[in-house]
Formats: sequence, C-alpha cells, structure tokens
Amino acid sequence: NKERVQIFQGIVLKRKRGKMDASFTVRKISHGAVGVEKTFALHSPRIETIEVVSEGRVRRSRLYYLRDRRGKAARIRERGRV
Repeated sequence: NKERVQIFQGIVLKRKRGKMDASFTVRKISHGAVGVEKTFALHSPRIETIEVVSEGRVRRSRLYYLRDRRGKAARIRERGRV
C-alpha cells in the first residue's frame, strides 16, 4: 500500500451543504506566497479525519474576498471566548 496521509491545513472558504454531496473548499498559502485551493467531498472515504484548529468570526458564508488579500489582511479575527 503506497498511499500516504497528506495534511492540508488552511482556511475554509465555503461549505456546500447536502446529504451525500456535501463538500467544502479549503485555501492555504503555499511556499512562495502561492494560494492553493482544494475542494473535498465531506463523506469521501479518502478523508481520514477533519480537524478544526481554530474558529474565527466572519459575517459572510462565502469567503471569496480572501483570495485578493495578502499577508495580515487575509487573517480572520479569532472568535471571542465567553
């Protein structure tokens, strides 16, 4: 078996809700400030685990505006703990 686990960590830009066709798109900034986006099927047998590292506070459901931002402008404010 030559399959290896690859970690893809980034910001979730969108979620497509549904029963079996649910999916989500993740954007990460790779080496050299190149943005890489991947869309994953939520119920795919190839996905081993999904881990939420941190949650942020946003006022939109689709975060496409982050594609045009660079550096600190592309950050999302942390959600305040009560």
